[in-house]
Amino acid sequence: MSTSANNIGDIAKAIQLALAPVFLLTGIAGMLNVMSGRLSRIIDRGRVLTEGVNAHTILNQEDVQRELKQLEQRRNFTSLAITFSTVAALLVCLVIVILFIEVMSNIVLEWFVGGLFIISTLTLVIGLAYFLREVHMSSRTIRFVGFKKK
Repeated sequence: MSTSANNIGDIAKAIQLALAPVFLLTGIAGMLNVMSGRLSRIIDRGRVLTEGVNAHTILNQEDVQRELKQLEQRRNFTSLAITFSTVAALLVCLVIVILFIEVMSNIVLEWFVGGLFIISTLTLVIGLAYFLREVHMSSRTIRFVGFKKK
């Protein structure tokens, strides 16, 4: 009877340990939602420019090509941000699985769990850095029609 009580206690401990990574997953999911929204807007703007819907009446061909090049760079950075953030989320999921395996099999995997968590955090940092790069690029290249610099 005490063996199953210990086992339940161990599983409860594993659940407690897994809560922090689960909250991290929720945060990553929110960031992925924002990133994919930005990617959609970049793609939509590129379609408007390439299909010529009202774009050519406002911009000349040189401006259209310059903006398309900037959109391609932004799309690339956003795609990299999504990729690295998704890899981070997958690694966090692995951390959760290994925490449960560690508890259920009584194998000490502390270093492995710690290493995976560090790698997942580093990939998240890289993803966020790419996202920040895209946001800065976007704010630098924004153009308001009718606005003239003095």
